[in-house]
Amino acid sequence: MSFFGKIKDALKKTKEGVSAKLRQLFLKNKLGDAFYDELEEILISSDVGVATAEEVVEQVKEEAIGNKIKDEQFVTDLLKDILEDTLNEAPVPEIKYPCVMMFVGVNGVGKTTTIGKVANWFVRQKKTVTVAAADTFRAAAIDQLNVWADRAKVKIVKHEEGSDPSAVVFDAVSSAKARGTDVLLIDTAGRLHVKENLMKELAKMDRVVQREYPQAAFYKFLVLDATTGQNAVSQARVFDEAVELDGIVLTKLDGTAKGGFVFSLCGELKIPVVFAGVGEKIDDLELFDAEQFVEGFF
Repeated sequence: MSFFGKIKDALKKTKEGVSAKLRQLFLKNKLGDAFYDELEEILISSDVGVATAEEVVEQVKEEAIGNKIKDEQFVTDLLKDILEDTLNEAPVPEIKYPCVMMFVGVNGVGKTTTIGKVANWFVRQKKTVTVAAADTFRAAAIDQLNVWADRAKVKIVKHEEGSDPSAVVFDAVSSAKARGTDVLLIDTAGRLHVKENLMKELAKMDRVVQREYPQAAFYKFLVLDATTGQNAVSQARVFDEAVELDGIVLTKLDGTAKGGFVFSLCGELKIPVVFAGVGEKIDDLELFDAEQFVEGFF
């Protein structure tokens, strides 16, 4: 199934809610202040942030009034265009090789599973991959990453439970350099974004990569559970302050009825979504596509 097919299925819950509300809005209100107020409420109810919803609706209103348009289809298409532009405000980084990708996030968002899927994605692109098990606080995390590495048929670098995560990163970088590996993916412990000592540990791993492998492109991706809605935006803000994020990987997109927070991530925080998980299988991860996401949203 194509990304569009997967994203369409994944966003079915969101689409059903938004489309039904828009239909009712066009039946009930002519274009005017009441219409635009309610349009803003519909976006907010789908977890688009208040500031982003206000800005989007204001753009729709100005364009429609300027062109003296009252046609339902024109307004809907205009809304889609503006939302797509909002997503594109945060350009997706071009992936260069060799590269290191460090994945961060809170507990339970699916980081380890995501890394297995990302490893598989790169293998499908004919790239060599190594994964680093730098979540040393949970033995289960090391075992789980080992399973995903086996499935994706990639090398894993791991230490014992309780080891220094930065030591794992150091060894993984040394291995990747020696082997000429295209992609190194680093798993990190799930951490509450308010725990200062854990955030400092992330910064330490960041420094190890930059010091030991300056010739590699280095990307820091936050893994977000799409079902957390607007809380994901506050998580992204804190992690961005800690490690300067290059992008987002969305998980569990198929389990949410409120995918609108993605527009706030890109519009307000200027952090792009790079990958989207749209199912539980190893192949259920694709590069994010702004146009197709917006089409799936309505």
